[in-house]
Amino acid sequence: MSVTSQLPALQVVVPLLTAPVLVLLRGASLAWAGATAASFMAFAIAIALTLEVLAGGTQVYEMGAWPAPFGIELRIDALNALVLLITTGASALTLLCGRESLARDIDEDRQPLFYAAWLVALAGLAGIAVTGDAFNVFVFMEISSLATYIIIAAGPDRRALTATFKYLIMGTIGATFYLIGVGLVYMMTGTLNFADMEVRIADVADQRPILVAAGFITVGLALKAAVFPLHVWLPNAYTHAPHVVTAFIAACSTKVAIYVLLRFDFFVFQGNLEGHVVQFAGFLAPLALLGIVVGSAVAVVEGNLKRLLAYSSVAQIGYILLGASFSNAAGLTAGVAHMFNHALAKGALFLAVVALAMRFKDLTLDGLAGAARSMPWTSAALVVAGASLVGIPGTAGFISKWLLLSAAFEQGTLGIVSAIVVVLSSLAAVVYIWRIIERLYFGEPVADAPPLPRQEAPWLLLAGVWLAALANIYFGLVPGLPVGLSEAAADGLLRHLP
Repeated sequence: MSVTSQLPALQVVVPLLTAPVLVLLRGASLAWAGATAASFMAFAIAIALTLEVLAGGTQVYEMGAWPAPFGIELRIDALNALVLLITTGASALTLLCGRESLARDIDEDRQPLFYAAWLVALAGLAGIAVTGDAFNVFVFMEISSLATYIIIAAGPDRRALTATFKYLIMGTIGATFYLIGVGLVYMMTGTLNFADMEVRIADVADQRPILVAAGFITVGLALKAAVFPLHVWLPNAYTHAPHVVTAFIAACSTKVAIYVLLRFDFFVFQGNLEGHVVQFAGFLAPLALLGIVVGSAVAVVEGNLKRLLAYSSVAQIGYILLGASFSNAAGLTAGVAHMFNHALAKGALFLAVVALAMRFKDLTLDGLAGAARSMPWTSAALVVAGASLVGIPGTAGFISKWLLLSAAFEQGTLGIVSAIVVVLSSLAAVVYIWRIIERLYFGEPVADAPPLPRQEAPWLLLAGVWLAALANIYFGLVPGLPVGLSEAAADGLLRHLP
């Protein structure tokens, strides 16, 4: 049996088994090197799995050679291949270039424990993406959540403890709702395998428990994904977490929850529950539109850079779900593509925040006034990432927004309203990104402040910021990979509709 055939299992095993080894290592440098190497190995595995999916379609791995539904099945298709690329890529890049920032934020003797928790969170997120078993999703969800609480609370900002507690409460409610829903489905079908559920639900005479399960699962995952108005944990968690941790979770955490939501609702429910397509759209579309409007509006007036970008994420999650709510190929392609492109843009923006925080303690817009004079390269990378978030042509963000607008115009009156909201939200993004740029380039430091010396971020961090920023341009000019995966993912999801 070749190593290649074991890649789906290794996607989880590599970070999960590396984590306890890091605890035994003495010295922060060794722990960082081990965590970074494991993340890059996981990223390489994700790339290899993506190439296999592109070449040969869905990859299936049976744990212990037990066939589904009796054994646990790992299944890699276009949708979760894209999610794996986002998750492992975010972990690898943020760990590689964020070492000095983490060394400032985390006590040296606690760093091995911190990096171990980071890898456990990565293993949990990857496990959610690869498993074909609904209960295993819950197990990996709890693994990733508990580890994420640890790395958010690990920094010097004591407000992170309050933010983590709120996140823990909301996350626990979401996981409980999800588990109740899975329990109801299991009670009616006797299986936990996604593919087997789809077959057996069609034979269930009384569909009411399945409808209740669909409600519990959708609400639980909406909590995890920070869907408006269930997003209240997100702004504080992003704002008060260590800056590198924010860059990691902002790029991938909510995307994984959205992936499970799409997997359940399209793969399991919509092909079997009469009228569920309309119910799904009726639930998601209004919340998506409200999230876009409210998230953008708050970002326009917010004065803290990290909190501003956090509320921007609420709006961007709305874009993804709006495309999914159309329940057609164009809408799903746009939503899935925006998962990838938003991860690129927001990851680059938060990495720029990491760089700025190396020189500026005050991350309010006023506190960053004139920062471009001392950190011109960092500021320029932030402008590029901001352009992608706005959706300027030539950037990755433009591709998914164009796809979303094209899908909206196919939806009649709802589509016209949706298109108007997307355009107005993009204009709001111009406003809040310009507010950042204006303060960086044209703002005057506070009176009596000493002149700012020209001092950039450490070279490795600056290289990571620019790598993420240039990726936004590359995938804006050459969007074949994410768009191709998104189209294949949309086709795979819609294949299960009647």
